[in-house]
Amino acid sequence: RPRCSTQVEHYWTALDKALGSFHRLKIEEINRIIKELWSVTYMGEDIDTIEIVSGEDNGSKRAARSYNYHVRMRKQGAALDMKGRCSAGQRVLASIVIRLALAQTFCIKCGILALDEPTTNLDEANRRSLAHGLSRIIADRARQSNFQLVVITHDEEFIATLRTEMAAQAGASMPEHYWRISREEVGQGKFYSKIDKIPMDQLQ
Repeated sequence: RPRCSTQVEHYWTALDKALGSFHRLKIEEINRIIKELWSVTYMGEDIDTIEIVSGEDNGSKRAARSYNYHVRMRKQGAALDMKGRCSAGQRVLASIVIRLALAQTFCIKCGILALDEPTTNLDEANRRSLAHGLSRIIADRARQSNFQLVVITHDEEFIATLRTEMAAQAGASMPEHYWRISREEVGQGKFYSKIDKIPMDQLQ
């Protein structure tokens, strides 16, 4: 029994080290992708890049290990937590960039990426930069047969900008139409949803 207990402890230690190494490698990969995406989507000059920082909670034991994740921003080598120090637009953009990085790292075989109102709280410059960044992602994923980007938005101007940016990217597959969903009244306070298929070239 002592020998068996020792072997189990050796196995558990090796597994723990392997999991820790895997965690570090994935955090590095995620932050590399975040840095690339941030550089092409954020138009401001006050934040060079953002990154996910993971710190092990104090007192957490090996059997019940947990990590405290937070987002940090960098400017000329200086690092600060983003929480409470950034605008609503910066938070939205950071959220989208992090989700894209997580999807690219862990869901490469899952080709559907959905963005719900991605331009909320973004100013015009950052809407254009987001469209530019998404067009580059679409062009890069064009080789992936099952990739599909679903954008849900009220911002038709953003979709028009995205179409223009996609046209400038080599390898990007241009969508031929989009779906417009509206609500129409049929009388007596009753409404129904109307779905129209609109050619992309009708966007101004």
